[in-house]
Amino acid sequence: MPQISSICVFCASSSNVAPKFLDAAASFGKLCADAGITVVFGGGRVGLMGSLADAALAAGGDVIGVIPDFLDDVEIAHRGTTEIFITKDMHERKAKMSELADAFVILPGGIGTLEEFFEVMTWKQLGQIDKPIVIANLYSYWQPIVDLLDHMTEEAFLRPEHRSIVEVVNRVEMVLPILGILEPDK
Repeated sequence: MPQISSICVFCASSSNVAPKFLDAAASFGKLCADAGITVVFGGGRVGLMGSLADAALAAGGDVIGVIPDFLDDVEIAHRGTTEIFITKDMHERKAKMSELADAFVILPGGIGTLEEFFEVMTWKQLGQIDKPIVIANLYSYWQPIVDLLDHMTEEAFLRPEHRSIVEVVNRVEMVLPILGILEPDK
């Protein structure tokens, strides 16, 4: 596996979620900072995005935000990041995030997070990228999607080798070890 120094994290921009999800995003941000991993994220200062970025920054980590100019009013760009890129649209945002990241992690989120996940999975399936993708299935949040991927494989709409391009973990503490960044806790 190639050396990973940055991780793109797709997650919710909503703060109107259970605190356990905000706490998990913050925990992952701190874990990345402690491991010297740069966090690349959607650039918002609210929701899981804000919790992730704030915790990574508080722990001394580097955080790069990427946000389209039209979302600055909705997701409210996080101006305290190490660096922020303002893009013209969502396509440019995802391309920039992919360019900056060595791996992708999907934390809980809404339809935007789901769309981002499926796009990078498609890129990997088609050979456009060769970067690890990890779903953090926290509190079984993504279980219906994991089940859908398995169902698609069983029904031969998704090849087994394409299903295997996505790793699934149940705790944020499992993400870095599965990426080969840290040794797993015994």
